[in-house]
Amino acid sequence: MFIAQQKLKENIAEYVLYMYQIEDLIRAYNFDLERIEKEFISKQVPSESLAKEYVNWYKGLIQEMKIQGVEKQGHINRVKEVHFELVYLHNTLLTVTKDPKYLGLFEAAEEHIKAFQEKSNLGELHPLEICFHALYMKLLLKLQKKEISPVSEEAFDTMRIMLAYVAQGYHKMKAGDVDFLTPHDN
Repeated sequence: MFIAQQKLKENIAEYVLYMYQIEDLIRAYNFDLERIEKEFISKQVPSESLAKEYVNWYKGLIQEMKIQGVEKQGHINRVKEVHFELVYLHNTLLTVTKDPKYLGLFEAAEEHIKAFQEKSNLGELHPLEICFHALYMKLLLKLQKKEISPVSEEAFDTMRIMLAYVAQGYHKMKAGDVDFLTPHDN
């Protein structure tokens, strides 16, 4: 809960990946709040009062996921809303402002995005969503202590760097800094 709030304020890309992880955790526990509390929250949260806040947060997410029909797959609306805003920013940087740095980052990542899309059978997702799925997969591989080849690491890095640039722009956009859209000579 507090981690999500912090990431939402500081790094929107990390927020999205964290929420993917939380959604999958809820699914792994079959939406059983008591099990989540006993087997996960109680082991992670040091105080009882804080644990109650976390239980309420998970309870709200469970309800949200059920109401929005994302029990098996997909993402809750608040995550999809962030996807939408990031896609809007991505498109603005590519086609409206033609941000040279972002154009280069996207060009470096594009081939890897398409390859991951094909291998993962992700259909017609937007390139940014594919990047999120790729980096989430990398996180899962690391948690499972599986080896990642240098070629895959390089591909993940191009996507990570591209997302980091969009995330920085997102926070500037949310702060009302419209000057960030104007390309500057650095």
